Amino acid sequence: MRLLSLTLLLFFGTVYGACAQTTVEVKLTGVKPGQGNLRVGLFNEGNYLKTPVEGKIAKATAESVVIVFENVPAGTYALSVIHDANENGDLDKTKLGIPKEGFAFSNNVMGKKGPPSYDKAKFEVRSSTVKQELKMRYP
Repeated sequence: MRLLSLTLLLFFGTVYGACAQTTVEVKLTGVKPGQGNLRVGLFNEGNYLKTPVEGKIAKATAESVVIVFENVPAGTYALSVIHDANENGDLDKTKLGIPKEGFAFSNNVMGKKGPPSYDKAKFEVRSSTVKQELKMRYP
């Protein structure tokens, strides 16, 4: 009987953990307040930098801005942020591909020639609140 109780407890704990949803709190620092929007995308590996699982837009009104994603299923994710100063929906770049607008990635990682890989930017969402503090980088 004790073994059955322990087995059921482990089973339901695993099922609950797999279905658990949490909050991802993203604090953006070093924002140049003023014009435009901060576009924050939450990505999984299959859609990294293509189509976010969820996206948020906030006005760039202060040097520090907090964005909250709620009810995020447990899993592995990465964040990408652009400061869309001219509100055209894109990260504007020079002819050489160098960003003209601010940007950031989860774990504050940078790519060598372009954006960082998913493996460098990924983080785990398991339970409770997950916090990421990202420093905006500007040209």
